[in-house]
Amino acid sequence: MSIAENVASIRREMAAAAAACGRDPGQILLCAATKTQSADAVRQAIAAGVDCCGENRVQELTAKLRENAYEGAPVHFIGHLQTNKVRQVVGRVSLIQSVDSLRLLRAIDAEAARQGIVQDILLEVNIGQEASKSGFDPCQILPLVENASLFSNICIKGLMAIPPISHNPGENLNFFQKMFQLTVDIRNKIADNVIVDCLSMGMSGDFPDAIACGSTMIRVGTAIFGARDYAKESSK
Repeated sequence: MSIAENVASIRREMAAAAAACGRDPGQILLCAATKTQSADAVRQAIAAGVDCCGENRVQELTAKLRENAYEGAPVHFIGHLQTNKVRQVVGRVSLIQSVDSLRLLRAIDAEAARQGIVQDILLEVNIGQEASKSGFDPCQILPLVENASLFSNICIKGLMAIPPISHNPGENLNFFQKMFQLTVDIRNKIADNVIVDCLSMGMSGDFPDAIACGSTMIRVGTAIFGARDYAKESSK
């Protein structure tokens, strides 16, 4: 199927998942995960109606920005961001979803201050507490949000998570439920630069379960663009 047909199919699945739990599908955003995709494929996804694009790599982000690939939709950074590449991302994306350490948070805040802007971010939570993944431990989130006023050039818009790989529907429900509860908890700690309106969780294989548990943004790559070309990826 074409990218447009895939996006339409995902929209139908999103609507069905939202209806099943009494939610408005209009409150759930579809982020196209555009890792390894060409500028033309990104343009097709935007034309098909995705709400935003999510880029994993700084090199791809800057290349596609030069090609105006994201015209018509906001672009987010959703991959691991090294502190030495913060300058290439801050101010160039509408949301950095993958803020996974205090060191990175400080670097983003400092660069945003240098530019005279406020950068919207999500705090990435290692909800499965997997050694192989980055992200804050769930127990670190509340204290961090309580001290958000120390970072005057960032705005915490919510949380993001990548649960363990699931092979069957329902396997990640427990993690998604924990993420939703964590979002509820930090909403009670609102500060001037904390506006919790985004819970980014759910990907191609598990987004209906994420929607059932309160996700407001799903990040979908394979279901939009097809299976990833790993040969192409390894050449980057």
